[in-house]
Amino acid sequence: MERNAAGKHALHLESAPTCRICKDGQELGFDFSYAFQPIIDIASRQIFAHEALIRGPAGEGALTVLQQVTDANRYRFDQACRVKAIRTAARLGMQSRLSINFLPNAIYRPEVCISTTLQAAREFGFPVENIVFETVEGEQIEDGKWLAEVFREYQRIGFLTAIDDFGAGYAGLNLLADFQPDIIKLDMALVRNVQQRRRSQVIIRSVADICRELDIRLIAEGVETEDEYRCLQDLGISLMQGYLLARPLFEHCMQQVPPHLPT
Repeated sequence: MERNAAGKHALHLESAPTCRICKDGQELGFDFSYAFQPIIDIASRQIFAHEALIRGPAGEGALTVLQQVTDANRYRFDQACRVKAIRTAARLGMQSRLSINFLPNAIYRPEVCISTTLQAAREFGFPVENIVFETVEGEQIEDGKWLAEVFREYQRIGFLTAIDDFGAGYAGLNLLADFQPDIIKLDMALVRNVQQRRRSQVIIRSVADICRELDIRLIAEGVETEDEYRCLQDLGISLMQGYLLARPLFEHCMQQVPPHLPT
């Protein structure tokens, strides 16, 4: 769908009523914040996006927050995450895309559950077309076709979509048969020590070919060593994320590519 049509659809949804449990987190009973890790285009030397990574209110690890999420508050937490990520990115003056992890199993009607996100984007002046929704790492996807339906609705509205951990669980070729995302993020198991693993190289090269054919951007995450970086670069991967490039910054975001980036 063209952006103009997507924008009109977004405006329609912004005026739609939200359900009573669409909150911004005040009733969760616990607080949280975000660290932001850049995804870097090593070819253009630009920041492609920042992934919002959940943290405790003082920068504590994600587990301190996630262990407080239950079936009873899962939906409110998912909604609160979206609002806080957008609010914080806008406050930091983020110019890149913002990648937000979401809980597919917390969504019951995509066209209704997205309304709070649209309201937040409008309120804080963050462009809808710069928001990427990616599946949460480790989230058990119980119904792949439902996930594809959610993603299609998000694309119709104007958001970008990303499949995380591609190559693990349902996040693979079966999902691509049902839905074409804007972005695929390679499972870190494929990236780790890739320079020493010919089979991983063959798989990554094949996935890269598929992405080029389907006009999908491919991101290698979890890049930790220069050897991994060089090998992925030789395989034609230009979008990378990982500790070698930059660590997550608590309540801060990078505005420029770090100077230590390998050439």
